[in-house]
Amino acid sequence: MHRIDELIKQIKAAVDSHCLGRTGEYARWIIKEPNRNMGLNEYGCADAANILYTLCEFPAIAEERAKWVGVLQSFQNEDTGMFSERTHFPLHTTAHCTAALELFEAKPKYRFKQLEAEIKKRGIENFLDGLDWINDPWSNSHLGAGIYASLKLVGDMTPELEERYFTWLWNESDPETGLWRKDSVQSGNAPIYYHMASTFHYLFNHEYARRPIPYPERLVDTCLDMYYNSLLREDFGKTVSFLEMDWVYCLNRAMRLSGYRIAEGRAALKGFADEFIEYLYSIDKERDTAWDDLHNLFGTLCALAELEQALYGYIITDKPLRLVLDRRPFI
Repeated sequence: MHRIDELIKQIKAAVDSHCLGRTGEYARWIIKEPNRNMGLNEYGCADAANILYTLCEFPAIAEERAKWVGVLQSFQNEDTGMFSERTHFPLHTTAHCTAALELFEAKPKYRFKQLEAEIKKRGIENFLDGLDWINDPWSNSHLGAGIYASLKLVGDMTPELEERYFTWLWNESDPETGLWRKDSVQSGNAPIYYHMASTFHYLFNHEYARRPIPYPERLVDTCLDMYYNSLLREDFGKTVSFLEMDWVYCLNRAMRLSGYRIAEGRAALKGFADEFIEYLYSIDKERDTAWDDLHNLFGTLCALAELEQALYGYIITDKPLRLVLDRRPFI
């Protein structure tokens, strides 16, 4: 069993250290590194909100919440409706900021004119089909998942469009691996964990919409095979990133959906949790540049929140962590 209250305090302290002095205004980074844009940042603000929600430290006073909403809304381009930040596709930033606003029960100020035009011109099926599923599935999943989350959260995902979205994904799930997209894993040179990280993004949309996936047993097999046969990234569990969350979520949710290999899956999750938590405590919090990135830190916190759910009684916090994906899609 792991009681991680001290680790939670360290995460809260990291968020506090990134505050720029005014309510809702946060830097993503405070350690200077090449190519880091210091100061007010879309991911700094959105992920501060995400982390505080997860820690049950979310702002409660109406006036304070209104200031947070104003800061997040200020990043939107009025002409296109998009949010943008140079480290991600604009659609990822748009979905991420929109999802953060949802925590405040708020929305962006302007319509997603660019997204609406894209869907009207190409159709959702052609949009999904045009993504790079073979060589760059991981980053392209930000587009394939982000378009659903963005439109859904502002009420512009019609029932007909939503049905077409999930029907396409159902038909394109790979029966051998349980991953998206069919035949893509067997083609190209992308490591299998790229395809797993991609699948994570579509899976959380399915979970939000209470939609089944075609091959959850195969996804369990794939996740366990990756873990026990060293098919994950070399630094898996030894850095602050999103990949750990991707794997934990895919394995745990696929087991929930299928009831398959539960004992083996939980044993793998326990073994991973032991190593991961030990590593997180060992980090030099003042100097580690991955810990300093609020976006990556949020990904790590999500992994802890999912592990706490998956392993009842094995990971203990004073206040049980609240996974944002159980409220709305997209991280």
